Amino acid sequence: QVQLAESGGGLVQAGGSRRLSCVASGRAFSTYAMAWFRHRPGREREYVAGFSRTGGYTYYADSVKGRFTISRDNAKNTMYLQMNSLKPEDTAVYYCAFDRSIIQSSLRIPHQYDYWGQGTQVTVSS
Repeated sequence: QVQLAESGGGLVQAGGSRRLSCVASGRAFSTYAMAWFRHRPGREREYVAGFSRTGGYTYYADSVKGRFTISRDNAKNTMYLQMNSLKPEDTAVYYCAFDRSIIQSSLRIPHQYDYWGQGTQVTVSS
């Protein structure tokens, strides 16, 4: 199985920036759909941003569009989430998720992903 590990979380003041990383084990990194999800207190797990397989399609949740940027480095088996203009409501545990066969119409659905990291906490203070 693919194993994922998130890093880069921490405490950030509102308006600040943070970059999260997700490193994947295994081969054929570029063949997987990849996404960032988050769990905010009192809410369902929600998608944040992601790539379709081969990176041909990129999507962002409306809540982060224009502030967050997703990227990937296939050579390093790493996906990134650059978070700018952070708000207190961005406070959450952020997870990366990969899947080999997910289709574009399902990219925002958490249970469609087979591989998950254990999450990294991002706390944005007022």
